[in-house]
Amino acid sequence: MAFTAKDVKVLRERTGCGMMDCKKALTEANGDMDAAIDILREQGLAKAAKKASRIAAEGVAYAVTNAAGNAGVVIEVNAETDFVAKNADFQAFVKTLADTVMAENPADVDALAQCKANGTDVLVADLLQEKIQTIGENIKIRRFVKYDGPCVAYVHAGGKIGVLVGFETTVDPANADFVAYGKDVAMQIAALNTQYLDEKDVPAEVIEHEKEIMIAQMKQDPKMANKPEQVLTKIVDGKVGKFYKENCLVDQEFVKDNSLTVKAYTANCAKALGGDIKITKFVRFEKGEGLEKRQDDFAAEVASMVK
Repeated sequence: MAFTAKDVKVLRERTGCGMMDCKKALTEANGDMDAAIDILREQGLAKAAKKASRIAAEGVAYAVTNAAGNAGVVIEVNAETDFVAKNADFQAFVKTLADTVMAENPADVDALAQCKANGTDVLVADLLQEKIQTIGENIKIRRFVKYDGPCVAYVHAGGKIGVLVGFETTVDPANADFVAYGKDVAMQIAALNTQYLDEKDVPAEVIEHEKEIMIAQMKQDPKMANKPEQVLTKIVDGKVGKFYKENCLVDQEFVKDNSLTVKAYTANCAKALGGDIKITKFVRFEKGEGLEKRQDDFAAEVASMVK
């Protein structure tokens, strides 16, 4: 019985297995869909589909640049447990994904899935299913960002946080001293969970919201409640300035030397390197950020094993 590409697609959707595995199973089953499913089950490959519904909120955030320092990628890939996130096979898979994004420049995760994994003839979608099967946990490619142009990557705490910082500079981005400077900036972003690059980067609605909160707080303070509105407004303006210093990267105190702002530290490094440096953008991924976490009930697990 002949089968079509549509049959392969249907089998993939029903089993969660890779395209080539589905094609081989349909060939072996002479196009019989149910028989192909049985073949995949016998091979253990269809188990991957069951894993797909399980919560994956652990994993790693990984960041890397190319050797020239003029392109970089930050990516988050999730697994179910921190144990698997430390698995060498899983980490190698994440690095392959980052290399694929670097080489192919896909638009999004769906487009990445249809790219050939870097250095192979296997689609990322099929390699993902293979890893789910061999590693034994649900794995999801959550998000990535690629920068073209001078940039520096930093990975914090073995993959808890990945940071990529972009620059405009006349300095060679592969220069070791420039990379060291860039990692200092990236570490600042990782440590302080910096939200914005500079004052212009802060949305007007965010500032208005902060002002409303500040005024409400002052009106609840007996010492401030009776002050004229123009006085309160002046005080709020001062507090907004403090907000910028705390939340905008270039205005923040440099964590390694609080006598400097990040902007001043950048100027000092540019002078020492004999060029111009301007921070233009950054992205910070924290693994599992905003995801539902898996709740393990150890007692229930033991009880089910006893039964």
